[in-house]
Amino acid sequence: MDILCLLGGLVLILLGANYLTDGASSLAKRFKISDLVIGLTVVAFGTSAPELTVSISSAIKGSADIAIGNVVGSNMFNTLMIVGCTAFFAPIVVTRNTLLKEIPLCILASVALLAISNDMLLDKQPLDVVSRTDGFLLLLFFIIFMVYTFSIARQHGDEEAEEVKQIPLWLSLIYIIGGLAALVFGGNIFVDGATGIARSLGVSESVIGLTLVAGGTSLPELATSVVAALKKNPEMAIGNVVGSNLFNIFLVLGASATITPLNLIGITNFDLLSLVIASVILWFFGVFYKKRTITRVEGTILVVCYIAYTTALILMS
Repeated sequence: MDILCLLGGLVLILLGANYLTDGASSLAKRFKISDLVIGLTVVAFGTSAPELTVSISSAIKGSADIAIGNVVGSNMFNTLMIVGCTAFFAPIVVTRNTLLKEIPLCILASVALLAISNDMLLDKQPLDVVSRTDGFLLLLFFIIFMVYTFSIARQHGDEEAEEVKQIPLWLSLIYIIGGLAALVFGGNIFVDGATGIARSLGVSESVIGLTLVAGGTSLPELATSVVAALKKNPEMAIGNVVGSNLFNIFLVLGASATITPLNLIGITNFDLLSLVIASVILWFFGVFYKKRTITRVEGTILVVCYIAYTTALILMS
């Protein structure tokens, strides 16, 4: 039953995010909002909706380890598995701007998450907690990131934005309402299924959050990136990964912690440091080899690193 809840919830979350994005994009287009702005806001939010839904649902239900594990695990999956698998199909050329600004920002966000998660070590507090204040600050960083994104996008002009298809108003509203309902209901039963599986297997919620939940909510990004590689456009993978990672830490974790403080119990410095190291490895590969190109060999190394991390996680649980 727990597996059915997990799978059913995941399907509802993915469908809900898809229909919500289509409906909201069409509605925004009806109000003469440009395709570029829609892509940077509505569509970007839609791709992070699975992580946002699961983490907020987990936080409200008191499963902080799943809420935080989903963010940390998704970013690990994005950085190592998605980039690795994409590079395996086709080498990825990293733009200079991404290499000098956006990947370092991912590293900085990961270090910030490590810092705010170490109250016991840094402030001699009895518990490690991502507080409401921490969450509010992360949301402020998210706003700064969005301002930066808009400034970069304007330099390239509106012609590079993907054209948004417009559908009838009544259908847009149905998509939006139905998508939201599917996200909320799917998120609830997904978290129930994940926690039930954790109890039945005798493993911690943090391990389930870092692996099963994180992998499930990152499936859209994996599919998008691999398809882009097969269509000879693997550069999309880096943009997807960087954007998703920053959305996860700044928006998803920030919103979750603002709603309710998150106590870290099963998420350890091993997980948080692994995320920092994974981001540094990605930057290192882009800087030092093959003229800002992540090759198939490097992609294979990234995948092996993810398998090693997951194996260590299971053995330590």
